[in-house]
Amino acid sequence: MHTCHHHCCHNPLHCFVPPHVLDRLIESDDPEIRNLALDAIKNSVASRTKRITFASIATMAAIPSPAGTKHRLVYDMDHWRWEQMLPGKLVRSEGESPVTDDAVNEAYNYSGITYDFYKEVLNRNSLDDKGMTLISSVHFARNYNNAMWNGQQMIYGDGDEIVFTRFTKALDVVAHELTHGVVQFTSNLEYWDESGALNEHFADAMSALVKQWYLKQDVTQADWMMGDAIVGPKVEAKCIRTFKAEKAYENDPILGTDPQPKHIKDKYTGDDDRRGVHINSGIPNHAFYLVALELGGHSWEKVGPIWYQTLKNLNNNSNFQEAASMTHQVAGAMFGSDSLESQAVKKAWDAVGISV
Repeated sequence: MHTCHHHCCHNPLHCFVPPHVLDRLIESDDPEIRNLALDAIKNSVASRTKRITFASIATMAAIPSPAGTKHRLVYDMDHWRWEQMLPGKLVRSEGESPVTDDAVNEAYNYSGITYDFYKEVLNRNSLDDKGMTLISSVHFARNYNNAMWNGQQMIYGDGDEIVFTRFTKALDVVAHELTHGVVQFTSNLEYWDESGALNEHFADAMSALVKQWYLKQDVTQADWMMGDAIVGPKVEAKCIRTFKAEKAYENDPILGTDPQPKHIKDKYTGDDDRRGVHINSGIPNHAFYLVALELGGHSWEKVGPIWYQTLKNLNNNSNFQEAASMTHQVAGAMFGSDSLESQAVKKAWDAVGISV
């Protein structure tokens, strides 16, 4: 089990909680935490081939919406843990009133906010730009400590209320996972090494923009944290990841220390986590943050369009260097080659050790 789980389990699936966190939980002294972590890893295995299949024929995964506009369907898995049972029982459709289940309403509302952001800010009509239906399944398995995009739909666990609370509680988690869908229908970055870290990075960057746009925050008001709303009562860490220079958490009794580097010289080069897709995303994340900070104001107005256009221009095996050069090129095309925006992009990548 253990050797496999680093390489094949819970991998090409786009999960919010990274393998290095689950690995840490497996070593917990608390048997409940340990068992739930093993469970989270096993639950992701079944989806692996499905995710790869959908990524290779992205259009197959899109379920069109009746009118080609915002269309949300939320299903209840009622704690079933088998992928074959997906999506579950339909409990709320587009336009219907809220129900008594918070997880259902959160999945509905936050997928709607994510849709609105892409439509209003970036003029993209849903994940595939053709109005694809947004399908969410809540209450997956029992106390499941993750949320994921399986290539076709969203799946949310309720958390164990120890390490994590329910995953629908966080707009950034929802927007992050749905953005994996946007990546799938654009550059379709391969989930491995630097291209995989970029896949995770774009999911993080866009979800930060969604959260800031929804809260109407400027770059100084924003907290630049990921997953802060799902951290459970026993965890001291404030969040799972941060775009800032510091670590998201250090010596946390449950989570340990955040392994994300913020400079290319500290890049993780091992084989775990598909060669560090959730770890090395810290490098472009920090560059993105530095650009936003340098330009000030609302991050979705300038940095957002630069990054979104870059995502559309990259290909499935683009690396950090290509992404950096492309953001610089795009900033120049959008705002002028000597513009403040273009200079801010260059300066930010320089700061993380990548020159454009």
